[in-house]
Amino acid sequence: MCSCRSYFTNNKMNKKSLIIGGGLLLAVITAVLIYIIVMNITPAPEASAVAVVSAQPKTISGKEGAALKDAAAQAFQGDDSAAISNINKILERDPQSQQAETALFLLGSIYEKQNDLLKAKDAYQKIIEKFPSSNNLMRAQEAIDNLNVKMLFSSQASPNSFMYEVVKGDTLTKIAKKFGTTVELIERSNNLKNGNIKFGKKLKITKYKFSIIVDKSQNILTLKADGDVFKTYRVSTGKPSSDTPAGTYKVINKIVNPPWYPSAGGVIKSGDPKNVLGTRWLGLSKEGYGIHGTVEPESIGKSVTEGCIRLKNSEVEELYAMVPEGAEVLIVD
Repeated sequence: MCSCRSYFTNNKMNKKSLIIGGGLLLAVITAVLIYIIVMNITPAPEASAVAVVSAQPKTISGKEGAALKDAAAQAFQGDDSAAISNINKILERDPQSQQAETALFLLGSIYEKQNDLLKAKDAYQKIIEKFPSSNNLMRAQEAIDNLNVKMLFSSQASPNSFMYEVVKGDTLTKIAKKFGTTVELIERSNNLKNGNIKFGKKLKITKYKFSIIVDKSQNILTLKADGDVFKTYRVSTGKPSSDTPAGTYKVINKIVNPPWYPSAGGVIKSGDPKNVLGTRWLGLSKEGYGIHGTVEPESIGKSVTEGCIRLKNSEVEELYAMVPEGAEVLIVD
């Protein structure tokens, strides 16, 4: 039994000048340029693009290698149009090459810098589709996961959202309940402060129906939107003596900065280092169990809990904002 039972019952990097002497390999030049470009855009593509170039320097050569270097230099100088043109030429001439794979990472990074999130996601998705045997699929999927959340939290309209006009008597709680979403998500995707809304205001509302699958064998929590993978998280689950119970449940309550009522008695307030629940709690319909944060982030990925599902605080806060009460949670062995 989870010890939470009684809870129920009671860089950005500054641009630098590059002074490069002759004789350096083209792969090194390309890696450095892409590194600097992407460090000014977003951390996820940076890791991807640099890793691809660094791990396979022999492939960054010849005509396509020179074109990739040019594209990286142009993007670094702020000439995104020229960079995109060069990248598209690489993709047209040799769409299955390693240069093409690296070019797609760079293309996604450029679109992220421009805040064109749909095009950025499409670039990363093409990596998965065109290079199914690549060692960089996980990096591409992580970039897509992060973009999914970024698009959801942004005020940009998307095919998976609609605009709702506030009527008299509306509150954020009423609107969230009406459309099966959360107050936090409405606030974040509409840049609202203090929950204030006015009659006639138009709000971006998600169409997604979220659900969760927890795979205990892998210690992975998968957030799904309308049945499709939206983002995955590393979690901790129950140790052998306090196994997380498999089954299908519902999220029945949610609490910000929850107090913890340990089985030994008493109450430990939020913020106390001894409070194991972290910053968020999503209670399950299985009494005494829930999804929560942690004060031990180093434990994530291990089977060490008293039965609950544990995430890093930053990630449970993200999940909390997306998942409404009533969402289905499937736990599998």
